[in-house]
Amino acid sequence: MKILLICSKAFYRDIPPIKAALGRLGHKVYLPNCFDDPGAESEAWQAGGREHSAFKAAMFEKSRETINKSDAVLVLNFDKEKNGAVYKNYIGGATFLEMYDAFVSGKKIYLYNGIPEGILFDEIHGFSPCVIHGDLDLIRGEDE
Repeated sequence: MKILLICSKAFYRDIPPIKAALGRLGHKVYLPNCFDDPGAESEAWQAGGREHSAFKAAMFEKSRETINKSDAVLVLNFDKEKNGAVYKNYIGGATFLEMYDAFVSGKKIYLYNGIPEGILFDEIHGFSPCVIHGDLDLIRGEDE
């Protein structure tokens, strides 16, 4: 399968071993847009509001293109700590939008961990994701 990994930038450190494991299982893995340049969005913010808006629009379009050539997305949703609070199985706004794009494109959606409790629970549940609880062997193509 061709799989796009999607997640918060906070989880980029977790990507290399997951990418390697998926490769060993025979999957082709696409990485998040700014994986190789995680500071790109900050640079766009520093350039100004219009530049940041243009940057975000370009990233949404690039994600959509990658989703279209993928068979599935794997959402890496780990616990995220911010300002002393812990967000269990965190899915941020951009990741949620990528999940939506995958859903409307008819792509399989895998969640590494369970659906996070919160305001978007019903919407994410409505995408009918396959929760793998960290077991990458559960990612299978239609013919497997």
